[in-house]
Amino acid sequence: MLRYGGRSCISAIPNAPALEARCVSARYPGVDRLALDCVDLLVPAGQRVALVGPNGAGKSTFLKIAAGLLKIQSGTMSIYGSATAACDHRVAYLAQRGEIDWHFPVSVRKLVLTGRYAHLGWLRRPGRGDWDATDAALRRMRLDALAERQIGELSGGQQQRALLARALAQDADLLLLDEPLNAVDAETRAIVSETLRQLQEQGKTAIIATHDVDRLSHEYDQVVFLIDGKSVPWTEATKDSS
Repeated sequence: MLRYGGRSCISAIPNAPALEARCVSARYPGVDRLALDCVDLLVPAGQRVALVGPNGAGKSTFLKIAAGLLKIQSGTMSIYGSATAACDHRVAYLAQRGEIDWHFPVSVRKLVLTGRYAHLGWLRRPGRGDWDATDAALRRMRLDALAERQIGELSGGQQQRALLARALAQDADLLLLDEPLNAVDAETRAIVSETLRQLQEQGKTAIIATHDVDRLSHEYDQVVFLIDGKSVPWTEATKDSS
């Protein structure tokens, strides 16, 4: 069965948290060491949550599990009360910019349009509503003037905004963002921060992997510190990272 198109989507369970992880452990194929080691997290709908920690701490791994891209070794994780990947269009995953092939011959507009594929399926062609959602996302990220550029022609900050525009076009309830503010310009930082604030006002949920600890108390409802695949208290995180 195709996972795309929403035809097999399970409805969200009323009042269920956006995400609930219970002692989730995982490892990558061919690697003995656990990438995540019994991590717990409860994210009520409408919250903005930061995953903080050094490189290799498990932040990206956690997001990939939530996105249905990596299997759990042990423990459980649910999205709005159902299994991960039970409804693809409800969850938008924004990978790190370095994981994208920016030489691929596609325009910015068509990249953003791919955010609609979770609604369309593999066989349906985009309709007017899909293109309208794409163009609205481009305007929101201030990329409409660059819509027909090849994606590799964008600056680093513009590329990051294009990825977020793709997630916005999907109109997901839960956004999983892997380092969206890493090495970006001040304009992109301001646009992304304001967009995340607006999405939260709309009841959307965001889980964001970040190295930026300066604004944690101002911009996030929860902060989860990961070190060596384990969640740790703030005091231990600061001690181990110093």
